Amino acid sequence: MTLYRLLAPVIVVFLLGGTVWLPAQVPSAGAKAPAPDPGASWPNPVKKALRDGKVVVATTITTASSDVAASAAALGFDFLWIEMEHSPVTLESVRNMILATRGLKAVPFVRIPVNEPWMAKRAMDIGALGVIFPFTASPELARQAVASCRYPPAGIRGFAPGLAASRWGMSSGEYVRWANENIVVVTIIEQKEAVERIDAIAAVPGIDVLFIGANDLSFSLGVGGQLNHPVVQEAIGKIVAAAKKRGIPLGYPSGNPADIKKLIAQGFQLFQASSDLGLMQAGARQMLSGIREAAPDKMPATVY
Repeated sequence: MTLYRLLAPVIVVFLLGGTVWLPAQVPSAGAKAPAPDPGASWPNPVKKALRDGKVVVATTITTASSDVAASAAALGFDFLWIEMEHSPVTLESVRNMILATRGLKAVPFVRIPVNEPWMAKRAMDIGALGVIFPFTASPELARQAVASCRYPPAGIRGFAPGLAASRWGMSSGEYVRWANENIVVVTIIEQKEAVERIDAIAAVPGIDVLFIGANDLSFSLGVGGQLNHPVVQEAIGKIVAAAKKRGIPLGYPSGNPADIKKLIAQGFQLFQASSDLGLMQAGARQMLSGIREAAPDKMPATVY
């Protein structure tokens, strides 16, 4: 028997999504297939931390580099905020990042560019453990976000878990049961309309984090960039009150330790910290400033 004739049935069955029996394992007539795996028992560490009242911090990945993602995942952050809304990162790049972070501390979350089920599905199907939904300005969009991250009957997520299951070392059946309990749903509140409907949005079951998109919110309120403006602070206060009423963790974009300390005191738990490029720039400035101070007469002037 040629190698092709030996493997062809296996390849076909694999592609069709069925059970693969290697030649030495072909069951006799009437034999039962092996029992399914008992199911994954480990929790998504970010989701567990939030439920336990702990604080989690992400670095934002904006460059299409698995090396950058892997390096960032080993620095001590709790999760990677892989940015698809405000960067040119593609799904193929995200998949490579998710594979490159195996065994590292930070788990991968993806901010998708639009609150749509098909986009959320693609992020989860390549292994994301959290989906961040931008511009969630209504309870209908909040319900759509939650449903997108749950398999039926709890939601509307389509069934194709092969890549995600392989990334996390599970069978497909294992992954389906596990994902419905462990995918983190982050809804971003960043529009005036969302603040006006915040009580109805917060009442939607299944939201894991209400994240305040402070900059976009300030623009929507007509005071772009003025995060301390009274109208912005009033809106933030309404979001905080609605989240606390429903027991939903709050998120905010900040990498400043002093600001984060104040925000924690207000009840915030999840923070989107500096990006990969921001961290590189800050580190370079600090290093070069120190060198210039140590050798002020030795450093040449820039050439441009």
